[in-house]
Amino acid sequence: MKPLKFIVIIPARYASTRFPGKPLALLGGKPMIQRVYEQVAGVVEDVVVATDDERIYNAVEAFGGRVVMTSANHKSGTDRCWEAYQKQGEEFDVVINVQGDEPFIAHSQLKAIMACFEDEATDIATLVKPFTEEDGLAALENPNSPKVVLDKQSRAIYFSRSVIPYLRGVEREQWLKTQTYYKHIGMYAFRADVLREVTSLAQSPLELAESLEQLRWLENGYKIGVGISNVETVGIDTPEDLQRAEAFLKMQNS
Repeated sequence: MKPLKFIVIIPARYASTRFPGKPLALLGGKPMIQRVYEQVAGVVEDVVVATDDERIYNAVEAFGGRVVMTSANHKSGTDRCWEAYQKQGEEFDVVINVQGDEPFIAHSQLKAIMACFEDEATDIATLVKPFTEEDGLAALENPNSPKVVLDKQSRAIYFSRSVIPYLRGVEREQWLKTQTYYKHIGMYAFRADVLREVTSLAQSPLELAESLEQLRWLENGYKIGVGISNVETVGIDTPEDLQRAEAFLKMQNS
């Protein structure tokens, strides 16, 4: 079997509600989008930023990165990835969608998601991190941190904002000691033909119920392979998160 050809596409919008201009925010003296780009370029040769803003476009060109302009009307990063992919002028087997606000994405995480495609049945791949007892029950029950259950082949069975599985007959305080729970890490990879297909799917009942896009794919029969990572990354949604990321960066460099 010939090696698969991967491309990383990083969707980057300027108009974030909670943090406008986030991709250009400086982290350790570099724009955040540059830090994300450099992290993934250490693993995958082909990397491109997909943006709808000239300021981001110019910033990526300034540090020597590849970038394409895309429509400002996309409803999701997945749609933006598909447009950017179509503009590449060459074909790839797998498209990895890396969020532009994950400057600490680890090489091991990228390799774990790429390894999912060694199984020819994998249509889409994503990552999870096991919850630990130290995380505590509040982290497990946080609806902003989706949970995933896996089958024996490490494929996703279901994603939920609720705690799954529910342990009947076990005190909630004992759940993390009794069961391995998986926290979803929002990074995705798609076989190129699957990426084209999923962008044309209508929203599904489970997706609307939980507000989780990946349930649309499961409801339509796509097989989602899951890589397991023990790396804790620092995603950045607000200016306060950026301050925490600065502290995390200094700790890494000390």
